[in-house]
Amino acid sequence: MSNFFVIFGFMESLEKQLICPICLEMFSKPVVILPCQHNLCRKCANDVFQASNPYLSTRSGSTVTSGGRFRCPSCRHEVVLDRHGVYGLQRNLLVENIIDMYKQGSTSKPVPEVKLAQPTCGDHKEEKINIYCVTCSIPTCSLCKVFGAHKDCQVAPLNDIFNQQKAELTDCVSLLVGNNERIQAVISQLDETCRAVEVSLFHFLNEQQTQREARVH
Repeated sequence: MSNFFVIFGFMESLEKQLICPICLEMFSKPVVILPCQHNLCRKCANDVFQASNPYLSTRSGSTVTSGGRFRCPSCRHEVVLDRHGVYGLQRNLLVENIIDMYKQGSTSKPVPEVKLAQPTCGDHKEEKINIYCVTCSIPTCSLCKVFGAHKDCQVAPLNDIFNQQKAELTDCVSLLVGNNERIQAVISQLDETCRAVEVSLFHFLNEQQTQREARVH
């Protein structure tokens, strides 16, 4: 199917994926990813943490760097912080890069504030394009369907095709976000494995050193 209407829904669908559930604004960097794979602005994560642990809050309201716990505002999964607090949460660099590209695309070429005229049919100059030929994957006019080039084709209202392709694009964006969450989960597992290997290696080397010293004495 033609991508004629895809661009109209792309920015809206993308922006919805970049909204923080706490401040309801676009994520502000740094963006942190929770163990449940949901994202928050680090400042918002700190606000949630302090609200859940008021006895740990600082007088100045600065970011708390001690350990603690709070619940993800999206799924209520409990997030346990280490001694670094919210600074110990992993940054989601992919989301940060997407935000940068989104903002750059939104501001680099301002759209002039003019009212666009509805396009007219190439075959019938006075007729406005008001239907979509599903068979040929092209927008057209009613006269083309009645006795023109698309009289034997399957057609549909423009709004129906727009909503359909917008839904398809939304699904694609959700799939990309889901893949990113799975990738982040794998990265977290690899980080844990690396830390476990480092600890095991440390204990092994320490044991070897102890045995060597025992043999010397």
